[in-house]
Amino acid sequence: MGIPRVLLADDHVLLLGAIEKLLAGVCEIVGHAADGRALVADAERLQPDLIVLDISMPLLNGLEAGRQIRQKQRDVKLVFLTMNEDPDLVAEAFRAGASGYLLKRSAATELAVAIREVMQGRSYVTPLVTSGLLGSLMRPPRPSLTPRQREVLQLLAEGQSMKEVATVLGLTPRTVAFHKYRMMEQLAVKTSAELIQYAVKHHIV
Repeated sequence: MGIPRVLLADDHVLLLGAIEKLLAGVCEIVGHAADGRALVADAERLQPDLIVLDISMPLLNGLEAGRQIRQKQRDVKLVFLTMNEDPDLVAEAFRAGASGYLLKRSAATELAVAIREVMQGRSYVTPLVTSGLLGSLMRPPRPSLTPRQREVLQLLAEGQSMKEVATVLGLTPRTVAFHKYRMMEQLAVKTSAELIQYAVKHHIV
């Protein structure tokens, strides 16, 4: 097997540059994406072997981007590189199709190892987050929103108006409003502020 073709996704440009230098000679870096929607488009266009992505990204978070990519590209490997140590979030990443999960503070020592493991068909989780992970994987997932609802919720939580959300997603403002109030009903929240709090608490934004 040749060196893997890797797509990098993070909204911090300096970090993207640092990761690319770290992987020099280990991977062929085929592109960079600074938000989740660009990542989905780039993944389809570039057809990488592996994607190194953050969870917290604008417009579409890494979990949702990963889910969408894996629906179309079943063989692509997803390695999440993030600051978040929450075992529940690690479990959610693997439910979204992850093959690897590690922390940015350990990237210098672990990222190349994680990529090698994943490309050989194994999973990789940094030892820094493994305690508590089994319990998180065994718990049922949180109340399920549809992919479209999660997209709408992230954009609203980022401060965009219903009209702006409609433009980004190619919907009518009325459809966006329907999704918003349907989510409030499903999640048993009564105000927009509570809906935004849910998005923050569950790392949708």
